[in-house]
Amino acid sequence: MNRIFFRFFVLVMLSITGATFVIYFAFSRLFGDPLDDIARRQAAAQIFLLEQYVDKAPSDEWLTRLNNVRVVSNVRYDLVPLAEVRAALASGRRAALDRGEIVLDPANRSFWRRVDLEGERYIGSHEEVLHAQNLPIDIDQALKMEALRYVIVAVALLVPIALWSRSHWQGLQALSRVADEFGSGKLTARAQMKPSDTAYPLAERINHMADRIEDLLEAQKSLLHSVSHELRTPIARLEFGLELLDARAKDPDLSKRVKAMEGDLRELNALVGELLDMSKLDSARNLQAAPTELAPLLRECTQMLPPSPHALDCTVADDLGELELDPRLLARAVCNLLRNAQKYATGRILLSASRTANAVEIVVDDDGPGIPVDERDKVFEPFYRLDRSRDRATGGFGLGLSITRKAVALHGGAVRVDSSPLGGARFVITLPA
Repeated sequence: MNRIFFRFFVLVMLSITGATFVIYFAFSRLFGDPLDDIARRQAAAQIFLLEQYVDKAPSDEWLTRLNNVRVVSNVRYDLVPLAEVRAALASGRRAALDRGEIVLDPANRSFWRRVDLEGERYIGSHEEVLHAQNLPIDIDQALKMEALRYVIVAVALLVPIALWSRSHWQGLQALSRVADEFGSGKLTARAQMKPSDTAYPLAERINHMADRIEDLLEAQKSLLHSVSHELRTPIARLEFGLELLDARAKDPDLSKRVKAMEGDLRELNALVGELLDMSKLDSARNLQAAPTELAPLLRECTQMLPPSPHALDCTVADDLGELELDPRLLARAVCNLLRNAQKYATGRILLSASRTANAVEIVVDDDGPGIPVDERDKVFEPFYRLDRSRDRATGGFGLGLSITRKAVALHGGAVRVDSSPLGGARFVITLPA
């Protein structure tokens, strides 16, 4: 958010600077160099003395009056050849000199002007130029004054812009906080603004959107929860009926089919349980966080797994410390990863954990077939399975990894998939320390 207003401030400053240069060049083009005008005003007394005193003298007294001015003035007046001056001037200034105009040189505090055009002052006067030096011209001071004017204008523009931007910035900051809270699962978060605030119309639309999203999510969760609970009743009835049927069945083939149907019912019952668990992970309100020692929790996860022929190594240090977390949810997330590794590993599974200044990483490695790079994000989607031909062999519904991601996200962490040094897949849970 700060970046937006910083860029806006830089844009305003650049616009003011650009406008300053445009004004200078436009005035130079249309009305002449502003520095010449400033220098002409500063040297106005010397120019007036030359034009009104020296030039008004009769032709035979022009040099006399010029010498009188030299005596009483600090300005140095020299007569130099016209050809020499013309060679030193640019074409535009040379033309002005040829017309008999005063040509200023503010940088050197001097000006040139031809004595006359017809040689009326004295013999050869039309071939000489009067060069006045050490004029009371101070361009630096003039430039400082002009710069001060532009600074005052810039400040006069920036102050109201800053006040106007501040109200927008505060409103957008408030909306940003609401968006962060809403995105983290606090569905009741709303923007509280006055109708007079500049961001109020946007806040109203965001609140309406949040109301709609909250209603939709609540309806979805309620539907999922209700349907899952309603399914439990017919499932229980079917289980009871199959048990009675199996008890009375004398045909071995029928008994085998009943056993298969019972397996399907157990699978359906497990699916309902998974769906109920999914519905409980949609909000941070279900998080029961408490200070928890991480190392014992991870070792306990290895004891909660079903029997497996694969070797499970646990290299968890004792100095992982405590974290503010829900031990039940985190254990569920880690166990899901370990069970997933049991399904696909060929001989070895490794659980490890490490802690840095900012984060804790929990890593589950296996030596299975691994996960293709283009499908590593998809495996966390509900009901997504890499190899559908192995669904019956491996079991599961494609919900375990999705539950893991939601449980970790409720703790402010993330889970990702990499390639394992063991040759299979590596799942990494990152939690803020």
